[in-house]
Amino acid sequence: MVETCPKCGLMKDICACDVLEKEDTLKIKIYTTKKKFGKLVTIVEGLEGEKLEKTAKELKHKLATGGTAKDGVIVLQGNLRDKAFKALVALGYAENSIALR
Repeated sequence: MVETCPKCGLMKDICACDVLEKEDTLKIKIYTTKKKFGKLVTIVEGLEGEKLEKTAKELKHKLATGGTAKDGVIVLQGNLRDKAFKALVALGYAENSIALR
């Protein structure tokens, strides 16, 4: 028996719900700021809920850095603005929906 996706009704093998969710994302902002003791951190804003936690985990893994996802933002340790942009594009987010500041 072939499983079907409850959202789109297609087979699980060809389901495109994840890609469509990433395209519907509002504007994602990436910027750096200084925190305690002058340390630089990279902030990623614009994701919500389950996408926030999942994307934070994948970014930390791809960029080999520490970080957290709380209060609607992803905080990554270090100045990783450009690398985070490339990683988000690789994860399937549209380039035109990501703004570097």
